[in-house]
Amino acid sequence: MADDRLRTRLGGPLDELRLSAVERRAEVQLTMGLHDRVVADLTPLVEEHPGRERLVAAQMTALYRGGRQADALELYRSTHKALVTEFGIEPGAELQTLHDRMLHGDHRLDRPPGPVYAVRVDDQWLPWSTSGHPALEFCNTYAGWSGDRLPGSEWLRSYATLAVWAGHMDLIEDQVVTRLREQALRHPDEAAAALAEARQFRTKLYACLADPGDARAFKAVARTVEDAARHSVFTRGEDGLGRWQPSPSARLRLPVCAVARSAGELLANPRRFMVRSCPSEDCGWLFLDTSGRRRWCSLATCGAKRMSSGR
Repeated sequence: MADDRLRTRLGGPLDELRLSAVERRAEVQLTMGLHDRVVADLTPLVEEHPGRERLVAAQMTALYRGGRQADALELYRSTHKALVTEFGIEPGAELQTLHDRMLHGDHRLDRPPGPVYAVRVDDQWLPWSTSGHPALEFCNTYAGWSGDRLPGSEWLRSYATLAVWAGHMDLIEDQVVTRLREQALRHPDEAAAALAEARQFRTKLYACLADPGDARAFKAVARTVEDAARHSVFTRGEDGLGRWQPSPSARLRLPVCAVARSAGELLANPRRFMVRSCPSEDCGWLFLDTSGRRRWCSLATCGAKRMSSGR
């Protein structure tokens, strides 16, 4: 029904959305231990799109976890050659780092069938609740603040994860989560910007909560909290009580505004001074220590691991 020009104009964005969805699906499947399925799904696509490094990284990881280290390294070599020959560029830093880890047999590339310390909510893996407050849980969506950025430690993998997490924490209602995910599919660039803002705010919030004396971090967090207040409405709940809720005017930034309001409430509460950071080199998660005696976060393995190593 459409001529070549119209087909090209309409098909280009659709192809891009499809490939982005395939990449995200492959990354989720890898967290679930489905590396064989990833290899089967991506083999024809990787050959057709050697310039999509995210696609190549997922396929390399799947091959490696399936005991095919040589094939994973060969895929890197062929991708490197294609990038240099066709585009005149070297592979990006993430792909090069993945290649180096495979060369050295980095054990951190080996993952169990599902994420450790995870809970399945809808179609997303989320970290266990460990802290006792949504603002702290938001910081804990990155595991490993105290050490190197470990593979699989980034829980905010996609906008869908951010929206589902906010609903799981009761910061937004379930029907709002569904609406946001539908909007994100229609506006992927806006969703990507909101996810990037969420990760940036998480970094600032972590610095603010981990160090009460960091005035610069507090001011950075305060700007986002103030912006969230401008995008809030006072509504009546089913229980008859009034409450502040993020306004739909925030669009896809709504989860960020919701967690910013929660962070502002914690920072205005004396409990803010009970926040502790787990000292494990592989953790750093934040938690509330109302007893004044706790040292490790509630995952418990952090302290056990450190004590077993004699530190």
